[in-house]
Amino acid sequence: MQSLRHPVFLTRIDPHRNMARFYVLSVEPTLFGDYAVQRRWGRLGTSGRSRSDLFPDLVSAHARKAHLVRSKCKRGYVER
Repeated sequence: MQSLRHPVFLTRIDPHRNMARFYVLSVEPTLFGDYAVQRRWGRLGTSGRSRSDLFPDLVSAHARKAHLVRSKCKRGYVER
């Protein structure tokens, strides 16, 4: 299993479509004992948008993170 705060940084760059996107995923503990999958995405060079999804245990949080990484890689994102 990956370390708790190890972020995954994905990018999708297509100069012909003027596309330069990023997607960052990490699992963080909350103050109440839950775990949050932190997502941040947007155009490269911007701060982007963010979202947090809460999970009761570390296993389900890592499973969701892995699912999101797989789905983004299917759409053309590559890990940096």
